[in-house]
Amino acid sequence: MTQQDHSVSIVASGHTRFGRLNDTTLEDLIVEASREALDDAQVDANDIDQIFLGHFNSGMVPDGFPASLVLQADPGLRFTPASRCENACASGAAAVFAGINAIRSGAADLVLVVGAEKMTANSTADVTRALAGAGYQNDPREAGLSFPQVFGVAARAYQERYGDPLAAMARIAEKNHGNAMENPLAQMHRPLSFDECNTVSEQNPMIADPLRLTDCSLITDGAAAIVLASAERARDFPRQVAIRSAVQVNDLLPMNSRDFLAFEGPRRALSQAYQQAGVTLEDLHFAEVHDCFTIAELLIYEAMGLAPAGQGARALGEGTVFADGRLPVNLSGGLKAKGHPVGATGVSMHALAFRQLTGQAVGRARPGAETGLIFNMGGAAVANYASVLQAKRA
Repeated sequence: MTQQDHSVSIVASGHTRFGRLNDTTLEDLIVEASREALDDAQVDANDIDQIFLGHFNSGMVPDGFPASLVLQADPGLRFTPASRCENACASGAAAVFAGINAIRSGAADLVLVVGAEKMTANSTADVTRALAGAGYQNDPREAGLSFPQVFGVAARAYQERYGDPLAAMARIAEKNHGNAMENPLAQMHRPLSFDECNTVSEQNPMIADPLRLTDCSLITDGAAAIVLASAERARDFPRQVAIRSAVQVNDLLPMNSRDFLAFEGPRRALSQAYQQAGVTLEDLHFAEVHDCFTIAELLIYEAMGLAPAGQGARALGEGTVFADGRLPVNLSGGLKAKGHPVGATGVSMHALAFRQLTGQAVGRARPGAETGLIFNMGGAAVANYASVLQAKRA
């Protein structure tokens, strides 16, 4: 069987607004995104062979068994196999990759992938505690860290090894908030200046030294969905985006067993994704990456190959990652300003990249974009998912 026989394409998408959605339940979000994706695909729900739901939860909502909630979107989905995928903040990408593998194995031709999370009904302290469960629990020093504190450790280590990253982190926050201003689905529609982001103040307090509020992603409700198709079925759809590569690399969970700043898991996943897709960094037209904290985006620049270790700020100083640069990063606003409904994030990245590559960009567009990179990360660079998408032109 040829590689072409194994190819998988995204052929449709759905996406709710992200934000503090007080009047919606997890079920509402799942149904809304699923229905939009099915409508966009213009397929009979009976044609869907399998369903995968990305959902972290960790006690944030009482719906502990949500996979079959997708079936509520259409009567034709009843009796379709549905499974939940969970891999911390990369639960969405885990669901996407499960769908890809189902098609590559020959078990399915059409797959509906949904990612969803309902977070804002909880207090900030409760969400922080829930997310901390994605850290290593068998070492009291690590188990006691919140994720802002984990990435605060990374920022301090960066300061000590390479020099102060705080100005670069403020530039990243300013950039991503500016991009989100153009995205009607984003949670935050508030521009932030460099000075606001780079100053500790009553409006921008220190959260976990040296991370300020503007360095941290948002607590968010939202959902996204995509329809995946095999090579044979994809021919039936007017819009197709090929998944040229899909690479997962997991690293050790304990932070004290590895050099966190080396970001070796992300670096390996990204390098292998380029190789599998047959592309180089220069072939990419945009990237959506996991900026859970601004220091993470800075480290991802280096893992992508945009700059050597310790010199990620060059990607900002040279303008590379801005909307009008050679390789715009997080045109959606990223987790920082679009929002971070944990289980939805990886699916959202694929859904918005699909729209970007088919000339239907939500918010800022990269004109003529043909190839995009996605990087979704779970934990402290533990579960790393990288994919390269390419538009199929007639």
